[in-house]
Parts: sequence; structure tokens; C-alpha cells
Amino acid sequence: MSEPASRPARDGDAAAPTIQTVQRAALILDAFTPAKPYLSLNEITQRLGASKATAHRYTKALRAAKLLRYDERSALFSLGPQVLTLGAAARAGLPIVSAAEPFMERLVHQVDETVVLSVWDGESPIVVRSVDNTDRVIRISVRVGSRLDPVQSAQGRVFCAWLRPEEVAGLPRALKRDPGLRAEIEAVRAAGVSVNVPAVNGVRTLAAPVFQGPALVGAVGIVGTTASIDPDVHSPMAAALVQTAKEISAHLGTEAPTPAG
Repeated sequence: MSEPASRPARDGDAAAPTIQTVQRAALILDAFTPAKPYLSLNEITQRLGASKATAHRYTKALRAAKLLRYDERSALFSLGPQVLTLGAAARAGLPIVSAAEPFMERLVHQVDETVVLSVWDGESPIVVRSVDNTDRVIRISVRVGSRLDPVQSAQGRVFCAWLRPEEVAGLPRALKRDPGLRAEIEAVRAAGVSVNVPAVNGVRTLAAPVFQGPALVGAVGIVGTTASIDPDVHSPMAAALVQTAKEISAHLGTEAPTPAG
């Protein structure tokens, strides 16, 4: 009796193990957050839903790719340096970055201060572009990739004003703890511009929202010293910033960005 012919392998069958490998690697990397930057092998194993031997095999491969690092003293894993490289590449490829750049360059020449662009990464504003080619002897440089305080920074207040409170980690609790914070956020929404008062270490920032359609997609800010930036949200510099933010929004396809109620 002849044996039944074996079923031809399909492309989907051959690819399934590879897809599962990628999915598992992504699960491990996705487990790390700003609030939880270090994980043990047991935590990774639990996240993966597999055996400890399987988790160890994946962490070993991710370490070889420099996507994870391991501290032998604490026996904890953290994201590796290659993640920073990939993150920088991803941020550089955001449409808002290329759209905003010429407007930011023009604003720098107009106000002679550093201009930065931030986007919301799910937990806080993160700087994706910084233009600091001012004519000043002393200039303020802001590192791309810098994570800003979601409640205290001028850019953070912009996101607090236009995102739902539950989208900003810690905001509902902060609103209960500080009754004046709600009024300050409402003032940002009404003026269309935010300022970090009090200034930190002599640095003052103004920030305004950038929209794509009805959605808030970023915040553009002017960074300088308390001596060079007027905290008045109705100052000429603030007006120039708001105008620039509106022009970037228009370039992204927003006809008339309006604050959310």
C-alpha cells in the first residue's frame, strides 16, 4: 500500500515560525516603558507567556542585536543602545518633522531663539527636532530625544490642554491635588499658547499646539532665557509662535485648528 503523498508546504506555513519570533521579540521590547525601564527574566518570561528557557533564548538574541542590555549586578534587563538609533530614525521620519522644519527655521531667524518641536509618545512630550542656529553668543541647545515633563513643561501643558486627562499619565491625580492646575490648563487652551512659569534654571519656554485635522500632533516651542523671553502670552514673540504653529497645521492639512473644549 502506497503512502499518502505529503502535503506541499505553503508559504504561510514556512513563515509562521518567523512571524511568531518577531511577535515575541516585539512583546519583550514593548514591555519596557519610562515607568518600568528595568525588567527581570521572570517578568519577561511572564510577559512572553513561555518557559524561562525560551525567554532566556530571546533575551540572548536581543542582547546580541544590541536591542537589550543586561546588568549582572542587578540581574535586570533594559533597552539597548540600538533602540535609541532606531528611535531617532523613526522620529526623523515622522511627517510632522519635515513639514515643520522650514517654518521652524524661519521662526528662529525671526525671534533669534532656539525653536523645538515635540510630539506625544503616549506618556510625555519628546523632542523630535531642535533648531538652535541663532546669532546669540550664548545659545540654548535642546537634545533631540529629550523627554519633557508632561505637566510642568510648557510643551507638556499644551498636551494637557488638548488631550483627554486620562491620556496624560498622572494628570487626573494632579488636577485633584492642585485645584489651580485646571485653571492654568484652561488658560493655555484659551490663549493657544503655554509658558513654563516659574522658569527652570533661568530657562523659559513658550509652546503652541500643532494640529493635523482635528487631532493634536505636536507642540512647537521657543526656548530661551528669562531675560530674553517675555512670559506674557500676548507678547509679539508669543504671537509669532502661534502664527508659526498655525502655518505648520495648515501645511499638514488643517484649515482652521481650534482648541478642543
